[in-house]
Amino acid sequence: MVSDTENPYKLTDYGKVAVMMGGLSAEREISLESGRAVLAALERKGVDAHAIDVQHDVLQKLQKGNFNRVFIALHGRGGEDGVIQGALDTLRLSYTGSNVLGSALAMDKCRSKRLWQSHGLPTPAFMELNEQSDWKKVCDELGLPLMVKPVREGSSLGASKVTRANDLKQAWQVASKFDQRVMAECWIEGTEYTVPILEERVLPLIRLETPREFYDYQAKYIEETTQYICPCGLAAKTEKQLGELALTAFLALGASGWGRIDLMVDKEDQPWLLEANTIPGMTSHSLVPMAAKQAGMAFDDLVVRILNTSMVDRS
Repeated sequence: MVSDTENPYKLTDYGKVAVMMGGLSAEREISLESGRAVLAALERKGVDAHAIDVQHDVLQKLQKGNFNRVFIALHGRGGEDGVIQGALDTLRLSYTGSNVLGSALAMDKCRSKRLWQSHGLPTPAFMELNEQSDWKKVCDELGLPLMVKPVREGSSLGASKVTRANDLKQAWQVASKFDQRVMAECWIEGTEYTVPILEERVLPLIRLETPREFYDYQAKYIEETTQYICPCGLAAKTEKQLGELALTAFLALGASGWGRIDLMVDKEDQPWLLEANTIPGMTSHSLVPMAAKQAGMAFDDLVVRILNTSMVDRS
């Protein structure tokens, strides 16, 4: 069990903490839920924490509030893509999680995958789509079925499985409502795992099972039929290997502090990296708290450990 005695910082070291939540992305409601849970945990720990609902005047709020550091509980664009991180750097405010570069690369699924490919890391083949795309050629090159999703969106918003070439354009149209950049990716048939990471330490893997076609928004936040299996059931050696692969992928993006890597393992036991998440959810359905609990870490202690990532010197 991770206890307070293992925390190298005193309450006075944190100063006044802003918990940034909400924001203007499609994931606003999820972010509010995450932020409220984080705020409550910090308050229970005695941290001087305050909620900041991120709107267009957020920088003025931060300056007027005389905050010492920021716990970022934002999801999606504007909070998870390096934009707010750059603004906080300008204000010289320390914050949790990845810096500008790591956040931006992880949020952009295509650039993440290209970087992983350059490192020789396994990730499904993909193509970026637009209204001029030759839909039949895309299907011929990547094969069917395909996963179509926005390039810079989270929570599987706008994502869909395509099994017929005639349906690809419609899937692109659905995804493009969330982001003007859309990608198609080879469909991997197998088992999905998520690998939570905290301070360059791999937490227990979680196996995801859903009766739906894939782990979509409904499965993540609405359906009660989704199963989160932790311990994940893999042999210790295999779990360690997947964890090492995920950590390598995470660090290759320049990500740091905490996050999550999602991957699939196909029927031939080949792992495939799907995407990185530098600010995972902290809701009742969220996976990092579940893995931390399996590792013997209570939710409130996890939140403090994440806050500690704001103590790192980024200069």
